[in-house]
Amino acid sequence: MDIEEDIRSLQLDSAEDNNGVVNAEDGRPEEVEKSDKMDEDPKQDVEAEPKAVEAEPKVKDKEVPSVQDEEDEPEMTKRHLNVVFIGHVDAGKSTTGGQILFLSGQVDERTIQKYEKEAKDKSRESWYMAYIMDTNEEERVKGKTVEVGRAHFETETTRFTILDAPGHKSYVPNMISGASQADIGVLVISARKGEFETGYERGGQTREHVQLAKTLGVSKLLVVVNKMDEPTVQWSKERYDEIESKMVPFLKQSGYNVKKDVLFLPISGLMGANMKTRVDKSVCPWWNGPCLFEALDAIEVPLRDPNGPFRMPIIDKFKDMGTVVMGKVESGSVREGDSLLVMPNKDPVKVVAIFIDEDRVKRAGPGENLRIRLSGVEEEDILSGFVLSSVANPIPAVTEFVAQLVILELLDNAIFTAGYKAVLHIHSVVEECEIVELLQQIDTKTKKPMKKKVLFVKNGAVVVCRVQVNNSICIEKFSDFPQLGRFTLRTEGKTVAVGKVTGL
Repeated sequence: MDIEEDIRSLQLDSAEDNNGVVNAEDGRPEEVEKSDKMDEDPKQDVEAEPKAVEAEPKVKDKEVPSVQDEEDEPEMTKRHLNVVFIGHVDAGKSTTGGQILFLSGQVDERTIQKYEKEAKDKSRESWYMAYIMDTNEEERVKGKTVEVGRAHFETETTRFTILDAPGHKSYVPNMISGASQADIGVLVISARKGEFETGYERGGQTREHVQLAKTLGVSKLLVVVNKMDEPTVQWSKERYDEIESKMVPFLKQSGYNVKKDVLFLPISGLMGANMKTRVDKSVCPWWNGPCLFEALDAIEVPLRDPNGPFRMPIIDKFKDMGTVVMGKVESGSVREGDSLLVMPNKDPVKVVAIFIDEDRVKRAGPGENLRIRLSGVEEEDILSGFVLSSVANPIPAVTEFVAQLVILELLDNAIFTAGYKAVLHIHSVVEECEIVELLQQIDTKTKKPMKKKVLFVKNGAVVVCRVQVNNSICIEKFSDFPQLGRFTLRTEGKTVAVGKVTGL
Protein backbone atom coordinates (compact mmCIF):
# COMPACT_ATOMS: atom_id res chain seq x y z
CA MET A 1 0.00 0.00 0.00
CA ASP A 2 2.86 2.42 0.82
CA ILE A 3 4.11 2.39 -2.72
CA GLU A 4 0.63 3.13 -3.98
CA GLU A 5 0.31 6.02 -1.56
CA ASP A 6 3.60 7.46 -2.79
CA ILE A 7 2.52 7.20 -6.40
CA ARG A 8 -0.81 8.80 -5.57
CA SER A 9 0.81 11.74 -3.77
CA LEU A 10 3.27 12.21 -6.62
CA GLN A 11 0.42 12.33 -9.10
CA LEU A 12 -1.36 14.92 -7.02
CA ASP A 13 1.82 17.02 -6.72
CA SER A 14 2.52 16.93 -10.41
CA ALA A 15 -1.07 17.90 -11.15
CA GLU A 16 -0.67 21.00 -9.01
CA ASP A 17 2.61 21.92 -10.66
CA ASN A 18 1.38 21.68 -14.21
CA ASN A 19 -0.93 24.74 -13.89
CA GLY A 20 -3.79 22.41 -14.67
CA VAL A 21 -7.39 23.05 -13.79
CA VAL A 22 -6.71 21.48 -10.43
CA ASN A 23 -6.50 23.77 -7.42
CA ALA A 24 -4.11 23.17 -4.59
CA GLU A 25 -6.87 22.01 -2.32
CA ASP A 26 -7.70 19.16 -4.68
CA GLY A 27 -5.14 16.95 -3.04
CA ARG A 28 -6.86 17.03 0.34
CA PRO A 29 -5.58 14.15 2.47
CA GLU A 30 -9.00 12.64 3.07
CA GLU A 31 -9.52 12.34 -0.67
CA VAL A 32 -6.19 10.61 -1.03
CA GLU A 33 -7.18 8.15 1.67
CA LYS A 34 -10.52 7.53 0.01
CA SER A 35 -8.90 6.88 -3.30
CA ASP A 36 -6.53 4.41 -1.65
CA LYS A 37 -9.46 2.55 -0.19
CA MET A 38 -10.92 2.42 -3.64
CA ASP A 39 -7.70 0.96 -4.98
CA GLU A 40 -8.11 -1.94 -2.59
CA ASP A 41 -11.54 -2.73 -3.94
CA PRO A 42 -11.54 -2.89 -7.74
CA LYS A 43 -15.24 -3.86 -7.77
CA GLN A 44 -16.07 -0.28 -6.80
CA ASP A 45 -15.24 0.79 -10.33
CA VAL A 46 -17.92 -1.36 -11.80
CA GLU A 47 -20.48 -0.18 -9.29
CA ALA A 48 -19.96 3.51 -9.94
CA GLU A 49 -22.65 3.63 -12.59
CA PRO A 50 -24.38 7.02 -12.88
CA LYS A 51 -27.64 5.32 -11.84
CA ALA A 52 -26.19 4.54 -8.44
CA VAL A 53 -25.26 8.14 -7.71
CA GLU A 54 -27.94 8.66 -5.08
CA ALA A 55 -27.69 5.15 -3.68
CA GLU A 56 -24.73 4.86 -1.37
CA PRO A 57 -22.18 7.31 -0.05
CA LYS A 58 -19.34 4.93 -0.95
CA VAL A 59 -20.04 5.37 -4.62
CA LYS A 60 -20.28 9.13 -4.26
CA ASP A 61 -16.81 9.14 -2.75
CA LYS A 62 -15.56 7.03 -5.58
CA GLU A 63 -16.62 9.75 -7.96
CA VAL A 64 -14.36 12.36 -6.41
CA PRO A 65 -11.03 10.76 -7.27
CA SER A 66 -12.23 9.43 -10.61
CA VAL A 67 -13.38 12.81 -11.87
CA GLN A 68 -10.34 14.39 -10.32
CA ASP A 69 -7.89 11.96 -11.89
CA GLU A 70 -9.39 12.64 -15.27
CA GLU A 71 -8.72 16.32 -14.80
CA ASP A 72 -5.21 15.67 -13.52
CA GLU A 73 -4.34 13.85 -16.70
CA PRO A 74 -5.86 15.85 -19.53
CA GLU A 75 -4.60 13.41 -22.14
CA MET A 76 -7.03 10.83 -20.74
CA THR A 77 -10.18 12.90 -21.25
CA LYS A 78 -11.66 13.64 -24.62
CA ARG A 79 -12.30 17.26 -25.53
CA HIS A 80 -15.93 18.25 -25.90
CA LEU A 81 -17.38 20.20 -28.83
CA ASN A 82 -20.86 21.37 -29.76
CA VAL A 83 -21.67 20.98 -33.45
CA VAL A 84 -24.66 22.76 -34.93
CA PHE A 85 -26.17 21.47 -38.17
CA ILE A 86 -27.42 24.39 -40.24
CA GLY A 87 -28.66 24.92 -43.78
CA HIS A 88 -31.76 25.32 -45.93
CA VAL A 89 -34.90 23.33 -45.23
CA ASP A 90 -34.70 19.81 -46.76
CA ALA A 91 -30.93 19.90 -47.28
CA GLY A 92 -30.66 16.77 -45.14
CA LYS A 93 -29.53 18.10 -41.75
CA SER A 94 -31.59 15.70 -39.60
CA THR A 95 -30.83 12.76 -41.90
CA THR A 96 -27.10 13.46 -41.70
CA GLY A 97 -27.31 13.83 -37.90
CA GLY A 98 -29.26 10.56 -37.65
CA GLN A 99 -26.74 8.77 -39.85
CA ILE A 100 -23.85 10.02 -37.65
CA LEU A 101 -25.57 8.59 -34.56
CA PHE A 102 -26.16 5.28 -36.33
CA LEU A 103 -22.56 5.05 -37.60
CA SER A 104 -21.11 5.91 -34.20
CA GLY A 105 -23.19 3.19 -32.57
CA GLN A 106 -25.63 5.43 -30.66
CA VAL A 107 -28.65 3.88 -32.38
CA ASP A 108 -29.03 0.16 -33.00
CA GLU A 109 -30.16 -1.67 -36.11
CA ARG A 110 -33.57 -2.58 -34.64
CA THR A 111 -34.48 1.02 -33.93
CA ILE A 112 -33.49 1.94 -37.49
CA GLN A 113 -35.73 -0.83 -38.88
CA LYS A 114 -38.61 0.49 -36.74
CA TYR A 115 -38.11 4.02 -38.11
CA GLU A 116 -37.80 2.66 -41.64
CA LYS A 117 -41.17 0.92 -41.33
CA GLU A 118 -42.75 4.03 -39.76
CA ALA A 119 -41.45 6.23 -42.59
CA LYS A 120 -42.68 3.74 -45.20
CA ASP A 121 -46.16 3.76 -43.66
CA LYS A 122 -46.19 7.53 -44.13
CA SER A 123 -44.91 7.10 -47.75
CA ARG A 124 -41.73 8.91 -46.74
CA GLU A 125 -39.13 6.18 -47.21
CA SER A 126 -36.18 8.55 -47.39
CA TRP A 127 -36.98 10.27 -44.08
CA TYR A 128 -36.29 7.38 -41.73
CA MET A 129 -32.79 8.56 -40.74
CA ALA A 130 -34.20 11.98 -39.83
CA TYR A 131 -36.55 10.32 -37.30
CA ILE A 132 -33.55 9.70 -35.05
CA MET A 133 -33.17 13.47 -34.59
CA ASP A 134 -36.76 14.60 -35.18
CA THR A 135 -38.49 12.95 -32.28
CA ASN A 136 -41.86 14.64 -32.05
CA GLU A 137 -44.84 13.69 -34.20
CA GLU A 138 -45.31 17.13 -35.80
CA GLU A 139 -41.72 17.09 -37.04
CA ARG A 140 -42.12 13.58 -38.47
CA VAL A 141 -45.39 14.26 -40.25
CA LYS A 142 -44.19 17.47 -41.90
CA GLY A 143 -40.58 16.37 -42.32
CA LYS A 144 -39.50 19.68 -40.78
CA THR A 145 -37.37 20.16 -37.71
CA VAL A 146 -38.94 22.64 -35.29
CA GLU A 147 -37.05 22.35 -32.01
CA VAL A 148 -33.28 22.13 -31.82
CA GLY A 149 -32.61 18.38 -31.57
CA ARG A 150 -29.80 17.27 -29.25
CA ALA A 151 -27.74 14.11 -29.32
CA HIS A 152 -24.26 12.90 -28.42
CA PHE A 153 -21.60 10.85 -30.12
CA GLU A 154 -17.86 10.26 -29.85
CA THR A 155 -14.97 9.85 -32.27
CA GLU A 156 -11.40 8.79 -31.46
CA THR A 157 -10.46 12.07 -29.81
CA THR A 158 -13.61 14.09 -29.20
CA ARG A 159 -17.03 13.96 -27.55
CA PHE A 160 -19.60 15.80 -29.65
CA THR A 161 -23.01 17.20 -28.87
CA ILE A 162 -25.06 17.53 -32.06
CA LEU A 163 -27.46 20.47 -32.22
CA ASP A 164 -29.81 19.86 -35.14
CA ALA A 165 -31.13 23.33 -36.00
CA PRO A 166 -34.40 23.86 -37.89
CA GLY A 167 -33.91 25.05 -41.48
CA HIS A 168 -37.35 26.55 -42.02
CA LYS A 169 -37.45 30.34 -41.87
CA SER A 170 -40.34 30.37 -39.36
CA TYR A 171 -38.08 28.69 -36.84
CA VAL A 172 -34.97 30.86 -37.18
CA PRO A 173 -35.18 31.99 -33.50
CA ASN A 174 -34.84 28.30 -32.51
CA MET A 175 -31.89 27.98 -34.89
CA ILE A 176 -30.28 31.02 -33.23
CA SER A 177 -30.57 29.42 -29.79
CA GLY A 178 -28.94 26.27 -31.20
CA ALA A 179 -26.10 28.07 -32.93
CA SER A 180 -25.35 30.28 -29.94
CA GLN A 181 -24.26 27.16 -28.03
CA ALA A 182 -22.11 25.75 -30.83
CA ASP A 183 -18.34 25.68 -31.28
CA ILE A 184 -18.37 24.49 -34.87
CA GLY A 185 -20.97 24.44 -37.63
CA VAL A 186 -21.78 21.85 -40.25
CA LEU A 187 -23.48 23.64 -43.14
CA VAL A 188 -25.46 21.04 -45.06
CA ILE A 189 -26.05 21.86 -48.72
CA SER A 190 -28.11 19.75 -51.09
CA ALA A 191 -26.36 18.99 -54.38
CA ARG A 192 -29.66 17.99 -56.04
CA LYS A 193 -30.45 20.10 -59.10
CA GLY A 194 -32.53 23.09 -58.07
CA GLU A 195 -32.26 22.47 -54.31
CA PHE A 196 -28.88 24.15 -53.86
CA GLU A 197 -30.07 27.12 -55.92
CA THR A 198 -33.26 27.56 -53.85
CA GLY A 199 -31.33 27.56 -50.59
CA TYR A 200 -28.66 29.89 -51.90
CA GLU A 201 -30.81 32.51 -53.62
CA ARG A 202 -31.88 35.63 -51.76
CA GLY A 203 -34.34 34.65 -49.08
CA GLY A 204 -32.96 31.09 -48.95
CA GLN A 205 -31.94 29.85 -45.53
CA THR A 206 -28.39 28.90 -46.60
CA ARG A 207 -27.39 32.58 -46.65
CA GLU A 208 -29.14 33.63 -43.46
CA HIS A 209 -27.84 30.62 -41.53
CA VAL A 210 -24.23 31.30 -42.58
CA GLN A 211 -24.45 34.95 -41.51
CA LEU A 212 -26.10 34.05 -38.22
CA ALA A 213 -23.61 31.28 -37.50
CA LYS A 214 -20.72 33.70 -37.98
CA THR A 215 -22.31 36.31 -35.73
CA LEU A 216 -23.15 33.76 -33.06
CA GLY A 217 -19.52 32.74 -32.80
CA VAL A 218 -19.40 29.57 -34.88
CA SER A 219 -15.83 30.19 -35.99
CA LYS A 220 -15.20 26.95 -37.91
CA LEU A 221 -17.46 25.64 -40.65
CA LEU A 222 -17.60 22.28 -42.41
CA VAL A 223 -19.57 22.64 -45.62
CA VAL A 224 -20.92 19.22 -46.50
CA VAL A 225 -22.33 18.86 -49.98
CA ASN A 226 -25.04 16.28 -49.35
CA LYS A 227 -27.15 14.07 -51.69
CA MET A 228 -24.13 13.39 -53.92
CA ASP A 229 -25.62 9.95 -54.68
CA GLU A 230 -28.75 11.58 -56.14
CA PRO A 231 -29.64 10.57 -59.77
CA THR A 232 -29.23 14.19 -60.96
CA VAL A 233 -25.75 14.36 -59.39
CA GLN A 234 -24.16 10.88 -59.28
CA TRP A 235 -21.02 12.09 -57.49
CA SER A 236 -20.33 14.59 -60.27
CA LYS A 237 -17.16 16.62 -59.68
CA GLU A 238 -18.53 19.44 -61.89
CA ARG A 239 -21.60 19.87 -59.65
CA TYR A 240 -19.47 19.80 -56.49
CA ASP A 241 -17.03 22.37 -57.91
CA GLU A 242 -19.90 24.60 -59.05
CA ILE A 243 -21.36 24.66 -55.53
CA GLU A 244 -17.96 25.32 -53.96
CA SER A 245 -17.18 28.16 -56.40
CA LYS A 246 -20.52 29.85 -55.59
CA MET A 247 -20.23 29.39 -51.83
CA VAL A 248 -16.62 30.59 -51.35
CA PRO A 249 -17.18 34.30 -52.21
CA PHE A 250 -20.32 34.34 -50.05
CA LEU A 251 -18.52 32.75 -47.09
CA LYS A 252 -15.74 35.33 -47.42
CA GLN A 253 -18.28 38.12 -47.51
CA SER A 254 -19.87 36.69 -44.33
CA GLY A 255 -16.54 37.02 -42.54
CA TYR A 256 -15.11 33.50 -42.76
CA ASN A 257 -11.45 32.95 -43.57
CA VAL A 258 -12.11 30.25 -46.17
CA LYS A 259 -8.53 28.91 -46.24
CA LYS A 260 -8.25 28.53 -42.47
CA ASP A 261 -11.75 28.05 -41.09
CA VAL A 262 -13.81 26.35 -43.78
CA LEU A 263 -13.60 22.84 -45.24
CA PHE A 264 -15.77 21.48 -48.06
CA LEU A 265 -16.51 17.77 -48.43
CA PRO A 266 -19.00 15.60 -50.37
CA ILE A 267 -21.25 13.09 -48.56
CA SER A 268 -24.46 11.14 -48.84
CA GLY A 269 -26.31 11.52 -45.55
CA LEU A 270 -28.92 8.92 -46.44
CA MET A 271 -26.44 6.22 -47.53
CA GLY A 272 -23.72 7.25 -45.05
CA ALA A 273 -21.11 7.59 -47.79
CA ASN A 274 -17.89 9.49 -46.90
CA MET A 275 -19.03 9.89 -43.31
CA LYS A 276 -17.34 7.37 -41.02
CA THR A 277 -15.01 5.94 -43.66
CA ARG A 278 -13.72 7.59 -46.81
CA VAL A 279 -15.86 7.18 -49.89
CA ASP A 280 -14.79 4.32 -52.15
CA LYS A 281 -12.73 5.32 -55.20
CA SER A 282 -15.07 3.26 -57.39
CA VAL A 283 -17.94 5.55 -56.30
CA CYS A 284 -16.10 8.88 -56.29
CA PRO A 285 -12.67 8.66 -57.96
CA TRP A 286 -11.86 12.38 -57.65
CA TRP A 287 -12.19 12.82 -53.86
CA ASN A 288 -8.90 12.54 -51.93
CA GLY A 289 -9.86 14.45 -48.81
CA PRO A 290 -11.02 13.26 -45.39
CA CYS A 291 -14.40 11.77 -44.47
CA LEU A 292 -16.76 13.67 -42.14
CA PHE A 293 -15.62 12.00 -38.89
CA GLU A 294 -11.94 12.66 -39.70
CA ALA A 295 -12.73 16.28 -40.54
CA LEU A 296 -14.64 16.77 -37.28
CA ASP A 297 -11.81 15.20 -35.30
CA ALA A 298 -9.20 17.43 -36.93
CA ILE A 299 -10.94 20.75 -36.25
CA GLU A 300 -9.00 23.00 -33.91
CA VAL A 301 -11.07 25.39 -31.81
CA PRO A 302 -9.72 28.13 -29.54
CA LEU A 303 -9.31 27.03 -25.94
CA ARG A 304 -11.47 28.65 -23.29
CA ASP A 305 -10.16 29.74 -19.93
CA PRO A 306 -11.01 27.24 -17.16
CA ASN A 307 -9.72 29.70 -14.55
CA GLY A 308 -11.70 32.73 -15.76
CA PRO A 309 -14.79 34.09 -13.99
CA PHE A 310 -17.68 31.60 -14.23
CA ARG A 311 -20.31 32.35 -16.90
CA MET A 312 -23.16 30.07 -17.95
CA PRO A 313 -26.09 31.57 -19.88
CA ILE A 314 -29.27 29.69 -18.95
CA ILE A 315 -31.16 28.29 -21.95
CA ASP A 316 -33.75 26.30 -20.05
CA LYS A 317 -34.93 25.47 -16.52
CA PHE A 318 -37.23 22.94 -14.89
CA LYS A 319 -38.13 21.45 -11.49
CA ASP A 320 -36.55 18.16 -10.49
CA MET A 321 -35.88 17.71 -6.75
CA GLY A 322 -35.12 21.43 -6.74
CA THR A 323 -34.45 23.94 -9.49
CA VAL A 324 -32.42 22.66 -12.44
CA VAL A 325 -30.92 25.00 -15.05
CA MET A 326 -29.40 24.04 -18.40
CA GLY A 327 -26.75 25.83 -20.41
CA LYS A 328 -23.26 25.83 -21.82
CA VAL A 329 -20.30 27.03 -19.75
CA GLU A 330 -18.69 29.88 -21.67
CA SER A 331 -15.93 30.62 -19.17
CA GLY A 332 -14.55 29.32 -15.88
CA SER A 333 -15.23 26.08 -14.02
CA VAL A 334 -17.87 24.97 -11.54
CA ARG A 335 -17.84 22.39 -8.76
CA GLU A 336 -20.42 20.88 -6.49
CA GLY A 337 -20.93 23.10 -3.44
CA ASP A 338 -19.95 26.34 -5.21
CA SER A 339 -21.81 29.55 -4.35
CA LEU A 340 -22.87 31.45 -7.48
CA LEU A 341 -25.16 34.32 -8.45
CA VAL A 342 -28.10 34.20 -10.87
CA MET A 343 -27.83 37.48 -12.73
CA PRO A 344 -29.36 40.01 -13.34
CA ASN A 345 -31.48 39.41 -10.19
CA LYS A 346 -28.37 38.82 -8.01
CA ASP A 347 -30.01 35.74 -6.42
CA PRO A 348 -27.34 33.85 -4.41
CA VAL A 349 -27.49 30.10 -5.12
CA LYS A 350 -25.57 26.97 -4.19
CA VAL A 351 -24.63 24.21 -6.65
CA VAL A 352 -26.16 20.96 -5.39
CA ALA A 353 -25.35 18.69 -8.32
CA ILE A 354 -23.81 18.90 -11.80
CA PHE A 355 -24.73 16.64 -14.72
CA ILE A 356 -23.05 16.20 -18.10
CA ASP A 357 -25.48 14.25 -20.33
CA GLU A 358 -26.77 11.64 -17.86
CA ASP A 359 -23.65 11.44 -15.70
CA ARG A 360 -23.29 13.22 -12.39
CA VAL A 361 -19.87 14.88 -12.03
CA LYS A 362 -18.12 16.76 -9.26
CA ARG A 363 -16.91 19.58 -11.46
CA ALA A 364 -16.99 20.78 -15.06
CA GLY A 365 -15.03 23.20 -17.19
CA PRO A 366 -15.70 25.56 -20.08
CA GLY A 367 -17.40 24.31 -23.25
CA GLU A 368 -19.47 21.68 -21.44
CA ASN A 369 -23.27 21.53 -21.71
CA LEU A 370 -24.51 21.14 -18.16
CA ARG A 371 -27.59 20.63 -16.09
CA ILE A 372 -27.00 22.16 -12.67
CA ARG A 373 -29.29 21.61 -9.70
CA LEU A 374 -29.40 24.77 -7.54
CA SER A 375 -30.67 25.53 -4.07
CA GLY A 376 -31.69 28.99 -2.93
CA VAL A 377 -33.82 29.97 -5.93
CA GLU A 378 -37.27 29.04 -7.24
CA GLU A 379 -37.68 27.82 -10.78
CA GLU A 380 -40.19 30.60 -11.57
CA ASP A 381 -37.63 33.27 -10.57
CA ILE A 382 -35.32 32.26 -13.42
CA LEU A 383 -35.82 33.20 -17.04
CA SER A 384 -34.06 31.90 -20.10
CA GLY A 385 -31.32 34.47 -20.79
CA PHE A 386 -30.30 34.84 -17.15
CA VAL A 387 -26.65 34.00 -16.48
CA LEU A 388 -25.18 31.88 -13.72
CA SER A 389 -22.01 33.71 -12.73
CA SER A 390 -19.26 33.85 -10.12
CA VAL A 391 -19.88 35.86 -6.96
CA ALA A 392 -16.47 37.55 -6.98
CA ASN A 393 -16.79 38.73 -10.58
CA PRO A 394 -20.45 38.79 -11.61
CA ILE A 395 -21.55 39.50 -15.18
CA PRO A 396 -22.69 43.11 -15.77
CA ALA A 397 -26.45 43.67 -16.05
CA VAL A 398 -27.44 46.65 -18.21
CA THR A 399 -30.42 48.28 -19.91
CA GLU A 400 -28.32 50.25 -22.38
CA PHE A 401 -25.06 49.55 -24.23
CA VAL A 402 -22.90 50.77 -27.10
CA ALA A 403 -22.49 48.45 -30.09
CA GLN A 404 -20.95 48.29 -33.52
CA LEU A 405 -23.50 47.06 -36.06
CA VAL A 406 -23.35 45.84 -39.63
CA ILE A 407 -26.65 46.49 -41.41
CA LEU A 408 -27.36 43.42 -43.57
CA GLU A 409 -30.75 43.95 -45.13
CA LEU A 410 -33.46 46.27 -43.85
CA LEU A 411 -37.09 45.61 -44.67
CA ASP A 412 -38.35 47.49 -47.73
CA ASN A 413 -38.62 51.24 -47.15
CA ALA A 414 -37.17 50.99 -43.63
CA ILE A 415 -34.56 53.52 -42.53
CA PHE A 416 -32.07 52.67 -39.80
CA THR A 417 -32.06 55.67 -37.49
CA ALA A 418 -32.60 56.65 -33.84
CA GLY A 419 -35.97 55.21 -32.79
CA TYR A 420 -35.55 52.02 -34.87
CA LYS A 421 -37.01 49.03 -33.00
CA ALA A 422 -36.05 45.36 -33.40
CA VAL A 423 -35.69 42.10 -31.49
CA LEU A 424 -32.26 41.56 -29.98
CA HIS A 425 -30.81 38.03 -29.78
CA ILE A 426 -27.66 37.79 -27.65
CA HIS A 427 -26.51 34.39 -26.20
CA SER A 428 -29.78 33.03 -24.77
CA VAL A 429 -31.48 36.44 -24.39
CA VAL A 430 -34.35 37.48 -26.66
CA GLU A 431 -35.44 41.02 -25.86
CA GLU A 432 -37.07 43.93 -27.67
CA CYS A 433 -34.71 46.86 -28.16
CA GLU A 434 -34.58 50.37 -29.58
CA ILE A 435 -31.72 52.25 -31.20
CA VAL A 436 -31.44 55.43 -29.10
CA GLU A 437 -28.65 57.23 -30.94
CA LEU A 438 -26.33 56.73 -33.90
CA LEU A 439 -22.87 57.75 -32.68
CA GLN A 440 -20.71 57.39 -35.81
CA GLN A 441 -20.49 55.60 -39.11
CA ILE A 442 -17.42 53.48 -39.86
CA ASP A 443 -15.86 53.68 -43.32
CA THR A 444 -15.93 50.07 -44.57
CA LYS A 445 -12.72 50.56 -46.60
CA THR A 446 -10.46 52.27 -44.04
CA LYS A 447 -12.26 50.82 -40.97
CA LYS A 448 -12.01 54.30 -39.40
CA PRO A 449 -14.89 56.46 -38.11
CA MET A 450 -16.20 59.08 -40.56
CA LYS A 451 -16.10 62.71 -39.50
CA LYS A 452 -19.59 63.82 -40.43
CA LYS A 453 -22.54 63.38 -38.07
CA VAL A 454 -24.73 60.47 -39.05
CA LEU A 455 -28.54 60.57 -38.83
CA PHE A 456 -29.48 57.39 -40.71
CA VAL A 457 -27.76 54.54 -42.58
CA LYS A 458 -28.66 52.06 -45.33
CA ASN A 459 -27.91 48.40 -46.10
CA GLY A 460 -24.26 47.42 -45.88
CA ALA A 461 -23.31 50.27 -43.53
CA VAL A 462 -21.25 49.79 -40.38
CA VAL A 463 -22.38 52.04 -37.57
CA VAL A 464 -21.69 52.56 -33.85
CA CYS A 465 -24.86 53.22 -31.88
CA ARG A 466 -26.48 53.17 -28.44
CA VAL A 467 -29.02 50.41 -27.91
CA GLN A 468 -31.64 50.36 -25.18
CA VAL A 469 -33.68 47.40 -23.85
CA ASN A 470 -36.73 47.40 -21.57
CA ASN A 471 -35.48 44.84 -19.06
CA SER A 472 -32.06 44.46 -17.53
CA ILE A 473 -29.96 41.94 -19.53
CA CYS A 474 -26.60 40.27 -18.85
CA ILE A 475 -23.96 40.92 -21.49
CA GLU A 476 -20.21 41.43 -21.75
CA LYS A 477 -18.01 43.55 -23.99
CA PHE A 478 -17.04 41.60 -27.10
CA SER A 479 -13.35 42.25 -26.38
CA ASP A 480 -13.67 40.53 -22.94
CA PHE A 481 -16.02 37.63 -23.77
CA PRO A 482 -16.76 37.23 -27.47
CA GLN A 483 -19.41 34.56 -26.75
CA LEU A 484 -21.43 36.96 -24.60
CA GLY A 485 -20.84 40.10 -26.64
CA ARG A 486 -22.12 39.33 -30.15
CA PHE A 487 -25.73 39.65 -31.20
CA THR A 488 -28.24 39.85 -34.03
CA LEU A 489 -31.16 42.21 -34.60
CA ARG A 490 -34.25 40.79 -36.27
CA THR A 491 -37.48 42.35 -37.49
CA GLU A 492 -40.57 40.52 -38.75
CA GLY A 493 -38.73 37.23 -39.06
CA LYS A 494 -35.68 38.62 -40.87
CA THR A 495 -32.15 39.25 -39.64
CA VAL A 496 -31.56 42.93 -40.33
CA ALA A 497 -28.22 43.50 -38.57
CA VAL A 498 -25.44 41.76 -36.70
CA GLY A 499 -23.20 43.41 -34.15
CA LYS A 500 -20.88 43.30 -31.19
CA VAL A 501 -21.03 45.05 -27.83
CA THR A 502 -18.25 47.64 -27.57
CA GLY A 503 -19.21 49.50 -24.39
CA LEU A 504 -21.42 48.97 -21.33
